[in-house]
Amino acid sequence: MESIFKEIVHIMHHDYAGFKDKNGWDNPDEFFRKILQLMKSNQLTREKFTGIIKDYLLDFNDEHIYFYDKSDLENDKSLDTGFRVRRYNEYLYVTQVGSEKRLTKGMFFKSVGGYTIPELSRKHRRLLNENHNERENWMPILSLYEYGEIKDSKGTADVFKFSYYEKEKHVPTYSVKKINNDTILLTITDFMNPDAIVTLIEENQTLLDLTDNWIVDVRINYGGSDSSFYPLLPYLMPVEGVELADPEDRMLFNCTDANAERSLEEIKSVLNHIQDEQAQHFLKAFEKEWQSNKGKGFVEFDFGSLLPATFIKGSYNPKKIVVLSDYMCGSSGDSFVEICKKSNKVIVIGRPTMGLNDYANLVSKEWPEGFEFMYPTSRLSRIDKGMGMTGKGIEPDIYIPWTPRHLNSDIDLEIALDYLSSNKQILTKG
Repeated sequence: MESIFKEIVHIMHHDYAGFKDKNGWDNPDEFFRKILQLMKSNQLTREKFTGIIKDYLLDFNDEHIYFYDKSDLENDKSLDTGFRVRRYNEYLYVTQVGSEKRLTKGMFFKSVGGYTIPELSRKHRRLLNENHNERENWMPILSLYEYGEIKDSKGTADVFKFSYYEKEKHVPTYSVKKINNDTILLTITDFMNPDAIVTLIEENQTLLDLTDNWIVDVRINYGGSDSSFYPLLPYLMPVEGVELADPEDRMLFNCTDANAERSLEEIKSVLNHIQDEQAQHFLKAFEKEWQSNKGKGFVEFDFGSLLPATFIKGSYNPKKIVVLSDYMCGSSGDSFVEICKKSNKVIVIGRPTMGLNDYANLVSKEWPEGFEFMYPTSRLSRIDKGMGMTGKGIEPDIYIPWTPRHLNSDIDLEIALDYLSSNKQILTKG
């Protein structure tokens, strides 16, 4: 574990795409002392080690960095509370119930561990690290306490002792649903499977081609690969076309030897498991650039004619598109929403996305001991102009604050349908 920690520090100081931007932000000696103290007292467990690593990585203020104990996943030790919450003013509202059947959606916590929610927010400011209540992730904080004071919809208060359950696996949704004669709803919860999205399009081709209005729901989208949503772009862009590339915003890859080797290994693995030709073409272009730029430091990849043109012409239908966004949309989800905003057929409604892509294109380092570390290898030049998305996300065209009313009805969808049924035109853009 001592060796693994040192290697992670080396990666963050050399291979991580933000190592120059964040030079001096971390204090590895402080965390190394914690590890040594636990080693000396023979108390350094895998769980405590994982916690120290995650705490150290908070110094970099980048939610696109992950550290796992893979044995927890393999041995079903990856547990959670069995429900989800979201903050509104001074309370945490139960927004989703999974394995925890003692709760119902709409209940709210007044306090946790004897602290009010505002007190906890100040106490765990480093862990929450957000600029708006509705963007805060409270699940890691709830796991630090044994109980909370909860109220139901009738105002009855009770002490609720937290239990822990096997973490439910993410089951992707790629669906098309007809809402009325003029409108369909597409729900896409990740961009990890390009073949699934191609299949979705092929199986619903007539419906997609003939429907005037689309609503695309990516409020929950766990990312994946941008290449997965490329087949959707001809529908999303206007007939006259849109230039997607921004000459003022360059993506630079930190082409260290280690990053190149890790990236090439992962690209090879992915290529063996996907069928979509466009996605394969996209990945082979990355493969070629990593091979030719290995060891050269920060480089802007030159895809040339290897990738599809960045000027995308669209189709007549659909005429109007609403994209629903929220904080749980990140990585390739961020990219999707940002690209959609370039189209004058599209309006984005909801709340800002997670905002992970200042530093992106993750690679993994795994150890035989069962730990895995994922970190970004690319950075956007917009960071240098103070125009990054970290902590802000991609902002919607129409912002709808999250309130407890969202628990009883789909406010965002209602506003989208009202907008599409009106004679309003899409907001002027550009």
